[in-house]
Amino acid sequence: MSKSFYEAVENRRTIYGISKESTISDNRLKEIINFAVKNTPSAFNSQSSRVVVLLGKEHDKVWDIAKEELRKIVPKEKFSETENKINSFKNGYGTILFFEDQNVVKALQQKFSLYKDNFPVWSEQASGMLQINIWNALSSEGIGISLQHYNPLIDSEVSKEWNIPSGWKLRGEMPFGKPTSAPEQKDFSPLEDRVKFYK
Repeated sequence: MSKSFYEAVENRRTIYGISKESTISDNRLKEIINFAVKNTPSAFNSQSSRVVVLLGKEHDKVWDIAKEELRKIVPKEKFSETENKINSFKNGYGTILFFEDQNVVKALQQKFSLYKDNFPVWSEQASGMLQINIWNALSSEGIGISLQHYNPLIDSEVSKEWNIPSGWKLRGEMPFGKPTSAPEQKDFSPLEDRVKFYK
């Protein structure tokens, strides 16, 4: 395994402090995302993952939506903390929205009924693999990233704002930008408790 792969996996961290700058061009960003979407595996080669990339004012909109939806459910006296958190994501350069196409999942359930209960699970696994592939790749380019989950709270407004197909299910939101802070300290559980080898 190459040293660069080890470094990419090891250096990928959650970074909350991000700015409205990018360490790469928009063309490079598009190249990386297209490469990951094309080459990330999926069960039965279903290719069920979908991505929407929001930059500039479009990026700001998704966090304004999240803020207003949260305002409806968070007590007024606690909202300032919530607002600060949302603004930290809005401070970024862009947001990647991850979706899974439920029409693809349902079609596979009908075609391969023996595995029908597995296809939603496999769809989630495909989404997770795509998220980590993009995260590792962008992190290697010096981008700061975190992964958020304000779905399903924001699903309806997001669908309306960006004309998202009805079968696409939002699975996560990935705000990113040039890092303005270091990642927090990370502790690791003993590997002997997590990995077993037999020969």
